[in-house]
Amino acid sequence: MPNKDQIEQILFEVIKELNEELPFDQHIDVQLESPLFGQSGKLDSLGLVSLIVRAEEKIQDQLGISITIADERAMSQTKSPFTTIRNLSEYISVLVIENEKD
Repeated sequence: MPNKDQIEQILFEVIKELNEELPFDQHIDVQLESPLFGQSGKLDSLGLVSLIVRAEEKIQDQLGISITIADERAMSQTKSPFTTIRNLSEYISVLVIENEKD
């Protein structure tokens, strides 16, 4: 079963890839508390979709696990999983654990 560090590393790789395509003033710091989306986030909705798709692809490629990050459950949570890298990592960890039980 993948651990938290592996998921965080995948997200860091995705952020680094996105940063290569974003203007310098929109770069996201590769730290767990870095804001992604929302009031203080640097991603617009298109950037968020790109992050999610890339994360799903890397998780599939590197861990062999197919998950859907942006679903009704994610959108309905009081604490959005898309506000920081840490929140997204924690949410993905839950999805991975649930996927392994199925």
